[in-house]
Amino acid sequence: MSESIVDIKKNHVTVWNNCLSVIKDNVDAENFNTWFKPIKSVKLENNILTIQVPSHFFFDWLEEHYIDILRKVIRHELGSEGKLEYSIVIDSTHENGTMRVPATNNREVYNPTTYMPININNGRNETIPNPFIIPGLKKIQVNSQLVESYSFDNFVEGSCNRLARSAGYAVANQPGKTSFNPLFIYSNVGLGKTHLLHAIGLRVKNQFPDKIVLYVTTEQFIQQFVDAIKTNNANDFQHFYEMIDVLLIDDIQSLSGKEKTQDIFFHIFNYLHQNGKQIVITSDKSPIDLVGFEQRLLSRFKWGLSADLQVPDFETKVAILKKRIYNDGIEFPDEVIDYMAYSINSNIRELEGALISIMAQSSLNKKEITLDLAKQMIDKYVKVTSREITIDYIQKVVCSHFGLSIETINSPTRHREIVQARQLIMYFAKKYTKYSLATIGMHCGNKDHATVLHACKTINNLIDTDKQFRIQAEKIDKKIKM
Repeated sequence: MSESIVDIKKNHVTVWNNCLSVIKDNVDAENFNTWFKPIKSVKLENNILTIQVPSHFFFDWLEEHYIDILRKVIRHELGSEGKLEYSIVIDSTHENGTMRVPATNNREVYNPTTYMPININNGRNETIPNPFIIPGLKKIQVNSQLVESYSFDNFVEGSCNRLARSAGYAVANQPGKTSFNPLFIYSNVGLGKTHLLHAIGLRVKNQFPDKIVLYVTTEQFIQQFVDAIKTNNANDFQHFYEMIDVLLIDDIQSLSGKEKTQDIFFHIFNYLHQNGKQIVITSDKSPIDLVGFEQRLLSRFKWGLSADLQVPDFETKVAILKKRIYNDGIEFPDEVIDYMAYSINSNIRELEGALISIMAQSSLNKKEITLDLAKQMIDKYVKVTSREITIDYIQKVVCSHFGLSIETINSPTRHREIVQARQLIMYFAKKYTKYSLATIGMHCGNKDHATVLHACKTINNLIDTDKQFRIQAEKIDKKIKM
C-alpha cells in the first residue's frame, strides 16, 4: 500500500516537472515565474493530473492565456486521453479548503466566479459635470493627472515587487478584461505604489488612447464629494466617476471611518466593475488589515488580486540607483552606490532622497562624489540604523560580491571559487563576530571548528602573499563595515 502511494506521488511530480520544462521553453521568464512557479502538482489518478493553483485568479488567467500549451503538454505526457484538473485554494472569507475544477479541455461550461462583469446600459446621455476640469461639459474631457516619468520603463523590477508589477502590466494591456479587477496594491510608504499606479495609467493611455483614465488620491476624492454635497451635485459627482474606464485611486486607507464617502465609492465601484471597467487601488495595508471600513466594501477589495510591495533587496536598490543616475546623466563610483544600498533600508523614497542630496552637494559646492561625501550626506539627512554584523549578514555581502547564492556557498562542492568564498565568510565571521569556531562552521555548510581555523589561516596567507586577493578582500571588508 505504502509503495503505491510513493509511486503515485513520484509520478505526478515527474509528469508536472516534465510539463514545466516544456512550458519554460515556450513562455518568457517573467510570465513563467509569475504564473507557473506557484503551481503545485497534487496527484495523478486515472490519467487525470491534478494541479493546485493559489486562487481563482490564477485559474482564470491560465484558462484564458495558457490553456493551449497546457493541453499540449498534458497530452504529450499522458497521451490523447490525458486530462488536467485544478485544485483551487478557496479564500478564507468564503470557506476553508480547496475547490476542484476540470480544465477547459475536459468540460463544456464552467463559471468560475459569481462576480463576472454584467453589461448595464442605463440610458444616460446627459451633461456630466467634471470635477477635474469645469462643470457642464457635454463631452467628458479628463486630465488623467498622470506623471510621465512614472512609467514601467522607469520601474525597476525585483523579487520585492515582481507579482505586483506583472499584474499591473497585465491590467494595463487588458484593462477590465483580466481577473485582476480590482487590482489592490499595498505596502508601507515609499516602496513604489504610486509609481506603479501611474505606470499602469500611462500604458493604458498609450495602448488605448480612447479610454478615459484617471489617477486620483483618496483625499481628492473625499474633498470633491464634500464639495458636491455642499452644492447639491452628489448625483453628478457619481455620474462623472461612472464614466471612467480605468480608475486609479491612491491611498484608499484614507476612507477609514468616512461612512458617506464609502457609500458613494461603493456604488461607483459596483457600476465600474459590472461594466467591465478597470479599478486599481493602493493602500498602506492589505484588505484584511484595513479598519473603519464597511464589510461590503472590504469584500469587494478582495474580489481581484491583492499584491504587496516589499522593501527592495540590495541588488534591486543598486539597480534603482543606477537607473536614476543613468537617467540624470551623472557618474557615480560603484562604492558610493553600494554604500547607499547597504545603508538605507527603509524605502525607495529615502534612497532617492539621499541620492538627490549627494548630487546637490556635489554640484553646488563643486565637490567630487566620493565615499566620504556620501557618508557625510547620509549621516546628516537620512536616519541610518546601525547594523549588527552577523554571520548571515557577512554571507550576504560575500555572496553578493561573488554573484553566488547562499545555497551554493553552503553546498558540499569543492570548486575553487566557491571554497574561497566560503573561507572568506569564515574569516570575516571570526574577525567581526563573537561566535565560536564551531558555530561559524555550522553556519557555513556544517563544517567543524578545524575547518574554520584552516580557512582563517589560508585567507591570512593569501592576504599577505597575493596582492590581487588582498585588494578583493579589502573591498569585501569595506562593504561589511558600511
